[in-house]
Amino acid sequence: MTEPTAENSKAEPLIFMDIEDWRKKIDELDRKLVALLSERARAAVEIGKLKRNADLPVYEPDRERIVFENVQEANCGPLPGRDLVRIYERIIDVMRNIQKEEIVVKPAEAGEPETEFDSGVKD
Repeated sequence: MTEPTAENSKAEPLIFMDIEDWRKKIDELDRKLVALLSERARAAVEIGKLKRNADLPVYEPDRERIVFENVQEANCGPLPGRDLVRIYERIIDVMRNIQKEEIVVKPAEAGEPETEFDSGVKD
């Protein structure tokens, strides 16, 4: 189905989408967002390793400010910039936690024997 836009409103006939069509579109977009967020998390893990090896802090307010500026520059709506920043504040918070987990020396890396509590079993 074609969404009506300024670019295609004259060239193509308008096909209107019902609520189910829009929900399918949202589901498709959500799958893409999950893939991109997973890719971003993998990058955060690698940065966490580099920070650990270089003894750098996880929290870098200047870098976060740059991320907020970049996403606001890329934003062409309809999401207001302040809302986009709020979303990215949460994304960055989660990614920062991933980095903190990466920076913590794991027992196997420290030469300590792994215990049943370290085995990754979640209650």
